[in-house]
Amino acid sequence: MLRDLYFFALALPIASGLSFSQTPDTVFLEELTWTEVDSAIDSGTTTIIVPTAGTEQNGPHMVLGKHKYRINAGSERIARSLGNTLVAPAITYVPEGDIDPPSGHMRFAGTISIPQEVFESVLEHTARSLKRHGFTDILFIGDSGPNQRPQESIAKKLSQEWSKEGINVFHISDWYKIGVFDDYLISQGATYEQIGNHAGLRDTSLLLAIAPNHVRTSNISPGQGADVDGVSGDPTIASAEYGRIGFDLIFNAALNQIKELMELE
Repeated sequence: MLRDLYFFALALPIASGLSFSQTPDTVFLEELTWTEVDSAIDSGTTTIIVPTAGTEQNGPHMVLGKHKYRINAGSERIARSLGNTLVAPAITYVPEGDIDPPSGHMRFAGTISIPQEVFESVLEHTARSLKRHGFTDILFIGDSGPNQRPQESIAKKLSQEWSKEGINVFHISDWYKIGVFDDYLISQGATYEQIGNHAGLRDTSLLLAIAPNHVRTSNISPGQGADVDGVSGDPTIASAEYGRIGFDLIFNAALNQIKELMELE
């Protein structure tokens, strides 16, 4: 009898915790149950961000998931700013170059590439799935260059198809408007050669601000070129402070575009 009471006493707090669990403070779809998502949609959360990233080389000093960490951070910030918005799991398999013979980032170990038409199909069926559940505003936001044109194409196609249903699919191009950050870096004395096109000053600063544990600072050195170490630019002068300012500039550009497209005040 005493033994039964002992185990009952141990189990009671666990059962109570399960009974009174609360919906977590998250905007990420994958961190919610289906009933929580259903309830959120019924309560007016009908906007969802579909982030696209990439799995690609970023020099010897940054992890292959750079784009995922950046776009997840940006998408969460945008979702919380908009309100009534969720964030779908980031699409991390995107076009990165030919596989055989390899081209672009596929020349470096770890990169994963898919054909553009496959990426477009993933975007389309992701949006169709989300529409089916009740989302009415679907935002494609991409952190990688090759993602931009397919996002624009599928957003236009689906928006035309669903125009009479009041369903909108938007391509948020201003998230990738990196010129606003480049202009700031130039104003601080940097050159375009130092900023670079990949894994240089700009790229490294952003990841230092968002996910510094994914930057191998001991491996940072001036880039030897896209064909040598995969680095274009000079990451040695990157800083988290630059990255925070750049993140703010890019975030504000994207948020303003979204508000304009969705006709929000």
